[in-house]
Amino acid sequence: MGRNLVETLMGAIVLVVAGVFLSFAYSVTNVRTVNGYEVTARFERIDGLNVGADVRLSGIRVGSVIDARLDPETYLAVIRLGLERNVRLPTDSVAQVASEGLLGASFVALVPGGDDAIIQPGGVIRHTQAPVNIVQLLGRIIFAAAENPNASRDAPSELGGPGRPAPAGGAPAAPPR
Repeated sequence: MGRNLVETLMGAIVLVVAGVFLSFAYSVTNVRTVNGYEVTARFERIDGLNVGADVRLSGIRVGSVIDARLDPETYLAVIRLGLERNVRLPTDSVAQVASEGLLGASFVALVPGGDDAIIQPGGVIRHTQAPVNIVQLLGRIIFAAAENPNASRDAPSELGGPGRPAPAGGAPAAPPR
């Protein structure tokens, strides 16, 4: 009888801990409904952008990513954005995938255009910009430096030639004798 009571208490404790964990997970997730309208945008890449990620305008959260899928014909990433009702984007606005720093979460940053026409609910943001791939960028810099290790030493300084400062008055320095 005592063994069944201990097992029952342990099972109850496990269920309470699981309930606390689920409520915590629900409270910290980015998945929130937006009472507004939806627009669509197509990107070459959306590295690290997840459903539920923020949509920001001037750094302020104005919506969230509702859906992300691959267009099987164009191989572009198609994302649906839920925007607040009071956000009215000009048709020449730009959507770009950005991140909160080097290791931060990805989000969609909206840059409003200057057109008088407004994107209607269900419309498409035509101008998009994929995220910068930091790993590829660093790889290009490293390989460029490896191809020409003397590039910085041999590069002429402002008018003065290799390694020599330019003289006052802007005339090129005379070569050493």
